[in-house]
Amino acid sequence: MRHKLGYKKLNRTSEHRKALIKNMLNSLIKYEQITTTLPKAKVLKPQADKIITLGKKENLQNTKLLISKLQNAQLASKVIKTLSKRYEKRNGGYTRIIKSGFRYGDNAPMAVIEFVDRDIEAKKVDRKKTDISKKPKEEKKAVTG
Repeated sequence: MRHKLGYKKLNRTSEHRKALIKNMLNSLIKYEQITTTLPKAKVLKPQADKIITLGKKENLQNTKLLISKLQNAQLASKVIKTLSKRYEKRNGGYTRIIKSGFRYGDNAPMAVIEFVDRDIEAKKVDRKKTDISKKPKEEKKAVTG
């Protein structure tokens, strides 16, 4: 029986679980909204809230802690410069989980986890800008005769 055990194992080893949470945290900070399964979102929510709280107390020790937890200095600076400023008057609850139905293949419950008051443009960070004026080249057909 698993009475009063403090975390969900997510059917993974401890190293795999830590890497999974770290990668999902990085994606959540980068895009400010991700879609995942409901149990993973529930595990990720307190971790994300702790990261934002660390960023709100801006000093060298917390900066080093953020970089060690996220393994990415650019995302740590985003937490300190933008996200902590956005939520400086909020005492907690920086993320929300929205249930979004069930996955087609295995019927797993899906959810969207996002920051409250998120930047909608952050979702488009990695997308390449397509130029509408470029048209595909027309192929010349060989005339046989």
